[in-house]
Amino acid sequence: MKFSKRVLLKLKNKNKKLKPQKYKKLKRESLRGLIKGTSERPRLSVYRSNENIYAQIIDDTTSKTLVSCSTLDRDIKLNIKNGRTCDASKLIGQKLANLSLKKNITKIVFDRGPYLYHGRIKALADGAREGGLQF
Repeated sequence: MKFSKRVLLKLKNKNKKLKPQKYKKLKRESLRGLIKGTSERPRLSVYRSNENIYAQIIDDTTSKTLVSCSTLDRDIKLNIKNGRTCDASKLIGQKLANLSLKKNITKIVFDRGPYLYHGRIKALADGAREGGLQF
């Protein structure tokens, strides 16, 4: 069954059966439609799992990942106790900013995905700002 975005939102509001994955995809696509990364301002995409956090800077015109970083990287894993804290997210943001400044990327567009802007997502964004990226 294919539904339009408007119908899916109505179903969610009426408490009809809607699989969580389908709603999550809808939420991500509705935000992604507003955010596009270009070569001048690439997109900073964030994925958060229960154990780790991943971030990458993407140029959507060429569909290439320019810089990526996660809590599974060796040098970051040695500095943190576990990857599910705000401190770890802040370190990821700062490291991502350092790597992107080496590639002459200063301005980006922040793509939080389906996540709310608080907690680990906000800590990553603050770390990237402290590192020198401009949103």
